[in-house]
Amino acid sequence: MTRPAPHDLSRRERQIVDALYKLGRGSAADIQAEIPAAPSYSAVRSLLRILEEKGHVRHEQDGPRYVYVPVVNRDSAKRSAMRHLVQTFFDGSTSQAMSALLDVSSSRLDDAELDRLRTLIDQARKRGV
Repeated sequence: MTRPAPHDLSRRERQIVDALYKLGRGSAADIQAEIPAAPSYSAVRSLLRILEEKGHVRHEQDGPRYVYVPVVNRDSAKRSAMRHLVQTFFDGSTSQAMSALLDVSSSRLDDAELDRLRTLIDQARKRGV
């Protein structure tokens, strides 16, 4: 079974999945309450049905209502999205992606964050990545 790709989501679908990651699980009404400038309840339900067809969410019966949960855990979804981003915009070059990220955020990185990045780079070197 192939995993659903997070990059095939519309803006509204992404908002719904993000709300589900935040909630862990929730009904259409719970999810609607988490979305800024939320669409109608029926639109949320329609989008949840689409997300279920795409394989991003599944539902469980909880009495008279459906409760939705994400299919892929958030860390896996983040890794998949990053792989797609690096492949699409940086021709698969991790160093180009990191350079772009550092360019954008260099003024906001504190010493602890820079130390963390140095540690991650050192660990990658040791693994031969």
